Amino acid sequence: MVHTAEFLPSSGSSISSILQGGYHHPLAREWQQERQLTKNMFIFPLFVTDRPDEESDIPSLPNIKRRGVNKLIPYVKSLVEKGLRSVILFGVPLKEGVKDQVGTAADDPEGPVIQSIKLLRKNFPDLFIMCDVCLCEYTDHGHCGLLNEDGTLNREPSVQRIAAVAVNYAKAGAHSVAPSDMMDGRIKDIKLGLINAGLGNKCFVMSYAAKFSGNLYGPFRDAAGSTPGQGDRKAYQLPPGGAGLARRALVRDMEEGADAVIIKPSTFYLDIVSDASRLCRDYPICTYQVSGEYAMLHAAAEKGVFDLKAIAFESHQGYLRAGARLIISYFTPEFLEWLDL
Repeated sequence: MVHTAEFLPSSGSSISSILQGGYHHPLAREWQQERQLTKNMFIFPLFVTDRPDEESDIPSLPNIKRRGVNKLIPYVKSLVEKGLRSVILFGVPLKEGVKDQVGTAADDPEGPVIQSIKLLRKNFPDLFIMCDVCLCEYTDHGHCGLLNEDGTLNREPSVQRIAAVAVNYAKAGAHSVAPSDMMDGRIKDIKLGLINAGLGNKCFVMSYAAKFSGNLYGPFRDAAGSTPGQGDRKAYQLPPGGAGLARRALVRDMEEGADAVIIKPSTFYLDIVSDASRLCRDYPICTYQVSGEYAMLHAAAEKGVFDLKAIAFESHQGYLRAGARLIISYFTPEFLEWLDL
């Protein structure tokens, strides 16, 4: 005769210690996730050039291209048909002589960003259009603001210029502006500018509140042509070890009127995402898997270190687990297909 006691958990354990029955099946494993990836979480970066018919590869950024406005609509249409809900626009001026000290080309009515906003609004009325707001792509010195004579940033005119660009994007039809410059006080000036233009209740301000300096932006700078001509951005982007500064920046930007916050980069800064989930609990929290992170995953997958799809899911689920609700990701086109399977 078999005694029931032989099948009880070992001495010192309880019934609650038996967990594996709760995730033995693929669907049960999905149920264990507090948040699940959905298509409406994804925001896809688009690099739009001032050469209307361009469609060129970016060697350091696999599967991502620079496109002119004439090539933009057919490509975006293919993604919208798969469920794309949101894009973020980055202008890439390639013509000679368009860059200057103050980034005049950033909000040129005939420039790639404002043209793209209008085209996308016309062709895809349900697509949420975000615009990255910065000057580094448009200045001849490659920094994110206006410079003093000694090469340091001049905060006040920098913020005024950035706010003017943001307002002009909103006037053109952008649903959201996302300042990535990291100048002190720019959220307040942008919000006031939108209110004064009668757009305060029509434009979503998503702040790159916790954006760190570091070594993960190289492919993006290749794509956008935004490498500083001299010096670096360590005096205005956050130091990688500066968790306290990041928390202070998150609080500051909420107090200045941000509608959502971005943490950038993502994988190496999940503690900051977690901090934001507590400090900014009533705000949408977005993380940006930056170009270097994306390129590293591709490079390792090509070496056979892991399967690309599997690691993409693992990394993006990590962002949700840390507290993000939104993800700016170069993997967006793939996820639009993967999430249908």
